[in-house]
Parts: sequence; structure tokens; C-alpha cells
Amino acid sequence: LHYQGRKDHQIKLHGQRIELGEIERCLLNITSISACVVMKWKGDYLVAYVQSSHTNEEQLHQHCQSHLPPHMIPSIFIILEKLPLNQNGKIDRKQLPSPHFSSIHLTNTIELLLPTNDIEVSIHCIWCDILKQNQISIDTNIFTIGGHSLLMMQLFHRYKIEFHLELNSLSITRASFAQERIYLDEQIRFSSNKITMNNMYVIPLLYRISSMNDHVSITRLHHAFQSVIIKHNILRTALYVDTNGHIIQHCLDANTSLIGDIKSYGSTILDIHNDDDRHMNEIIAEILNQADLFDLSKGRVICFHILRHYHQSHDSISCENDDLLTENDHILISIHHAMFDGASASVFLRDLSLVYQSHDSLSMDKNALNYIDYSVHEHIMDMSLSHEFWHSQLEGYNLECSLSLPVDRQRSSTDQRSGVACIAEITFDNEICTSFLNYASSHHLTLFQLGLSIFYVFLFKLTHGQADLCISSINANRYRSELVNMIGMFVSTLPHRVELDPHWSFDEVVKYVQEKCLSILEHSHYPLQHILGDNQLNQSHVLFLETMFDFITVSKDIGHLSLNDTNLEQVPLEQAAEVAKFDFSLTFVYNPLSENKRLSCCFICSQDLFEKSTISQIAQRFQYMFEQVFQIKSSNILLVDTSSSINKLSFILPEEAEEMELVVFRRLESIVNEGMI
Repeated sequence: LHYQGRKDHQIKLHGQRIELGEIERCLLNITSISACVVMKWKGDYLVAYVQSSHTNEEQLHQHCQSHLPPHMIPSIFIILEKLPLNQNGKIDRKQLPSPHFSSIHLTNTIELLLPTNDIEVSIHCIWCDILKQNQISIDTNIFTIGGHSLLMMQLFHRYKIEFHLELNSLSITRASFAQERIYLDEQIRFSSNKITMNNMYVIPLLYRISSMNDHVSITRLHHAFQSVIIKHNILRTALYVDTNGHIIQHCLDANTSLIGDIKSYGSTILDIHNDDDRHMNEIIAEILNQADLFDLSKGRVICFHILRHYHQSHDSISCENDDLLTENDHILISIHHAMFDGASASVFLRDLSLVYQSHDSLSMDKNALNYIDYSVHEHIMDMSLSHEFWHSQLEGYNLECSLSLPVDRQRSSTDQRSGVACIAEITFDNEICTSFLNYASSHHLTLFQLGLSIFYVFLFKLTHGQADLCISSINANRYRSELVNMIGMFVSTLPHRVELDPHWSFDEVVKYVQEKCLSILEHSHYPLQHILGDNQLNQSHVLFLETMFDFITVSKDIGHLSLNDTNLEQVPLEQAAEVAKFDFSLTFVYNPLSENKRLSCCFICSQDLFEKSTISQIAQRFQYMFEQVFQIKSSNILLVDTSSSINKLSFILPEEAEEMELVVFRRLESIVNEGMI
């Protein structure tokens, strides 16, 4: 589901929430304006329609500049003698004329200055192409006609191509906030676990050749792999700390990096002599734990391994066929999380498949933005409204306060983590899964919202009634259409605070959590570093970050990889879950592609605090409570009344209840016998 915003006069534009009424009130303060309406046009522009005969566009723009923040200034002003009205006397928005920038210059009697030389003509063509206009006066301010920082990045790239400029300002810049968080976590928070676990932040993609009508060529696969790296410069980007203490990303030149370091971007071929799955898993675990798998300082952020079953000489395979892969061979792609997130996988695999099948390099869109452009945009965008939102969300909450979880031991005095995990997995049967999906559908919820709601109720029980709960959760953070097809690390970690009423029903909790999630979604681009900085905290002292929730829906886009007529299916990697990045985390996985075991969840908790037996019992309690809520009695009627208080949900396991009854019964029997003496 994609949240489009509210259907009233509050909109979201370029990551900012805007009250259109506030802009209209600002314009109506001008005495010559008798009526006004502001609208969002084509998703990228604010258009102000004003009713007046004694003003011009320049005056309106200057007035808004003096009274409104930059992101709320309309891109274009359309001055009409009278705004169209409907039968009820209200402004008829459907009858308002569509804006056309070229005509606006003329109707406002502003002289349209045309290009006077070849360079100006070239620049004018680029502007018209990117801003989708026919004519633009050469003295026009780009921000008055819908320009914003991401469009500035596109202009930069077009200038490089058109004028053959060697501009390097965008090859080196500050790392994004998400990259900074990953980098510092790995370098500081998990620095003590390098002896047993070298790569905390590796994203492995493992695929097995499941069926083939054609052979897979290693040479072509290697070419396709390099072509994807050339197109997506984030896959050849270095991260390091500069002399000022800033984390910097440096995009390496494609030709230099690919030719200069074969190990960084070449294909490593391993012959497997044993068909045993356990042996294969051991080899993969060894690869993923290699100390030199990545080197962020040199831009070595992605590795490509081919795991090929060893062919005996009697198979009569000739030397030239040594380039071919066969059924059950595996391809392992390992990417550092600072450069890649879950949503990047489908983009990567799509391009890999495309270039393999085409025998050619990937076409490059001259207007396409890269991740480094997003990083620049992120550091300069106005986030004042989001600052206010997060201040109100966390006001009155002690961010240094931890949840009253049943830990077995306290954390050591240092802020470092071992990363060793205690794991407890739960798989729900199809009946429970169907009930869960039906509840989400009937209440218009996302699966994330419903899963988060049940987790909150569980934490309320687990902490013996702690109602003010703040945990962290993952947000995709691809809040603009330009970011959807981009490879990079966009994921943000954000606090989700709720204040539950113990008398609420589960239905009421769900509605409350849904509203909370939707409000957070509008401000998901606000970096965690800003939230902590606003509260004068550093990451090591914020304990809500140690309780994490996530909900993953398996996408068909990454479940399979197609190389011509050869199909490869994704192989889940169990060892990827053996790392505890947080003290206490719950991750749901819903796989609509699977006939069985469609819904499961996994507690991954730190052995620094918990024994395995403790996490196992916590998981049993969660499963019991989850099944209470979604157990079907008959005719699709839930066993538990979700409109009754959450206090009524049992946290005691059935065998514990039986044991308690037995103890009480024996005690009563003893008391009766004593009374008869």
C-alpha cells in the first residue's frame, strides 16, 4: 500500500507536509486579493489562483517570500479577474485553468527574455526538458517555477553531459544519515565482536539454478555484474572519515575502479566437491564472515561468488564448457548494508537480468539521479515541520528509560555489543495466517500495522502493565517517486511511541496504532540523528533503539532471478539471522508465494542480556497470545472478542495454568484435611 496523503487541504510535497490553507491566508492578507485557492499540481508544484486586478506575479512572490518558509511558496501564481464558482457559490476547482509557465510570463506583462547565444540556447533546452515547459525566460529563478534540490541535481548531470565538463563536486560529499548510522554502528558499537563475527552489516542474496532450457555463461554473468556496478555508482562508493570528523562518501570512477581492483568487482568461482547442504551452508557462512569481504575505505562494497558443483573428468565436459553453470549451481551476491537495502534488491536483480539477456551494457538515463544526489538533497532540505512533529511525539518521554523486559543479566559497563543472538522462531498454521490477513483486510490495515499492534499488546503484558511504550521500527523512507528505482541505503530507524489505555480493546489499540503509523509516515525522512540531537542524546544512551519491530513481506521480484531461459530461485540463509543487532527484536515474515508456512515470526535477542531458555519461553507466550486473538471459533468468528479489554488476554501458558490449579487444589485439600484433625 502507498499512503497518498489526506483528502483535505493538507498535502505532502518534496517530503514536507504543507497546509494549503496557511498559504491561502497569507495571500488573502494582501488587500487587492478578494479570493484565493492554492492547489498541488502534478505532484511537484504548488499553484496559487488569485482573484485580483491590481497585482502581478512578482508582488505575490515577494509577499510569500517574506511570510512563508521556502517550501510553502507557490511555484506559480495565476491571476484571474474572477475565480469560477459552482452552484453552491464555492470555488469550482475543476474549472480552474491548467497552469502553463510560458503563458504566465506573458499574461503578467513580464518580458520573456530569450537565449542570445549557443550556450544559453543549450541551457534553455535543458531547463525546458527537465521542467517540462515550452519556454523559460533566461532571467527566471528556477525555484519560482517548481524547481527543487533534486531537480538541481538533474541539471548538474545534464550540464556535465552537454558541456563535457569534468565536475567532481558530486563525486565526494557527506554520507547520508542512514549511511552514517550503519558506519558508526559497525565501527564502534560492534567493534568488539570482530574475533567471532566480521561482517555485521552484510546483505546476502543466494540463488540456485532450479531449471534451465539454456546454459548460464560465467563470462556473460560477470559482464552483467560489472554493467550494473557501472550504472549504479553507489556500488563503487567508498566511505571514510575526513580530517574534520565527517563521514564522507566518495564515488569512484567506473573505469578506474573496475580495472584497478579485480578482487573488488570480479567473480570468485568456488568448486563444491560435496553435495551436502550442510557443507554448502558452512562454505557460505565462511564467505560471509571473511575479514576482507568488504573494505569501505576502498569502495569494496559488493562481492560476487559462484558456487559450482565440481564436475568429474568422466563427465566428458570439454574445456570450453568450463564457462557454463548447470542445475543446482549457486550464485551468491554479498552487499554491504551501508550501500544497499531490501528495496534495492529488486532493482539490482532486474538490471542484472536485463543486461545478461541483452548481451549489451545498460542504457543510462541522462536525467537519472544517483544516490549521492539524494544524500546532498537530504542534507539541505527543510525539515522544520518534521522537527516540530517529532518533538511533540516524544515530549514527556524519558528516552533513556528502558522497558522492563525479563532480562537474565545486565549489560556491561561499555557500550559495545557481542552481536551473538538467541533465536526463537514461530510458524503459524494456515488457519491463523488466514485469520490474521482477514482481520487486516476488514479493518483496512497494513500487515505492518497489525503486527505492530499485537507486539505492543504483548509488550504491555510482558512488562507487567507498562503503558507508555517506545520502541524502534524500520521505515523504507523512499518518499519520492525519484527514489523508487534507485539502489542505496534509504531505510530509516524511527521511534514509535504509544500511550496505551489498559481498558482499551484490541480493536481500539489497532485503530490508535494505525493513526500513529500514518502520522509517522509523513515525517519518516527526518533522520534519527536529528531526533537524538534535538533531545541532546547520543545513540548509545537511547534504549528505545534496542527494542526493534519489523514486518517483511517477501516480494516475487526477488524470489526468482531469470537469466534468459534459466530460472534461479532464492535460497533463504539461516545464518543471516544469527546476528543480534538489537537487544530485543521481533520480525514477522509473510510469504504469499508459499503454499504453507506463509506467516512466521522470529525473536532475535542479544545473548549479552538473555538466556536461550528465556527467549524460548517469551516466544511461547507470544504465540499463545497471538493465537488467542486470531483463533477462529466457527464460521469465521474469532475465539476472543477483540472488542473486549486487552487486560483479558491471557499471558499465562495453558500448562502453567494447569500447574497453578493443581497447586491450589492440593493446598485446599491439605487445609481441609488439617481442619478435620
